[in-house]
Amino acid sequence: MNTTEKNPNATLSVSILSGKGGVGKTNLALNLGFALFRAGHRLLVMDFDVGLANIDVLLGLSPEKNLQDLFRPGVVAEDVVLSIEAGGFDFLPAASGVPELLEMDEDMREALFSKLNDVFSRYDYLFLDHGAGISPNVLSAASMSRMPVLVVTPEPTSLTDGYAVIKVLSAQYKVRNFHILVNQVASPREAETTFERLASACERFLRLSPSFLGGVHTDPAVPEAVRRQIPLMKFAPKCRAAQDILNIAVKIHRHRQKLGQKLKTGPILKNLLERAS
Repeated sequence: MNTTEKNPNATLSVSILSGKGGVGKTNLALNLGFALFRAGHRLLVMDFDVGLANIDVLLGLSPEKNLQDLFRPGVVAEDVVLSIEAGGFDFLPAASGVPELLEMDEDMREALFSKLNDVFSRYDYLFLDHGAGISPNVLSAASMSRMPVLVVTPEPTSLTDGYAVIKVLSAQYKVRNFHILVNQVASPREAETTFERLASACERFLRLSPSFLGGVHTDPAVPEAVRRQIPLMKFAPKCRAAQDILNIAVKIHRHRQKLGQKLKTGPILKNLLERAS
């Protein structure tokens, strides 16, 4: 990765999605962010799982403020953003089970992101960790990002639910550029086979071809890092899963480079007008 590249007007927004819980989505969002930060990029991880927010738990943090506070007069984004690592790896916490956030309509969502846009533009990457499933809140917010990343595992239920996410986002929001990350695999071949099964269904029934980001091995270091509340990329950077995550981070960076001018001239998060066009 090019560690000298700095352009605050070229922020890549990445939505981390899953059809079901328990696939490691949040842990991957955090550690992909850590890998990109370690390569010299400024990155903000936004916990947008407003039903079961838990990035703060993975980090062992107790935020004083969260997304809910941004709807209150006088609270600005800088009051809510927390530093994970000095130098540009930051975190925007959510709150669990707050009706005000769970029931956000389009106007509230766009008002929130408008308030945050200036902060977003300070980073090379914005990672949005969404809740699992196909709730309207998840789908509408996910459709605003430039790079939707769907996390699945080889389990049939994960593939079925992941396909549902792709189907609804493509049908209702015209999203076509899906990137698939296969977590908790025993081998590279299992990751490839899992992706091929999902891609085949997408090509046959939805007429779209997702991209394969790669697979992440099942690794005993992962649950241990969670127990210790330390990012895997910091706790065991040389383990098999960490190396897989690093390889995927490289692919995400290459995608940002490929988009190039589109990021420099376009919005960080697509608005309603763009989604309808």
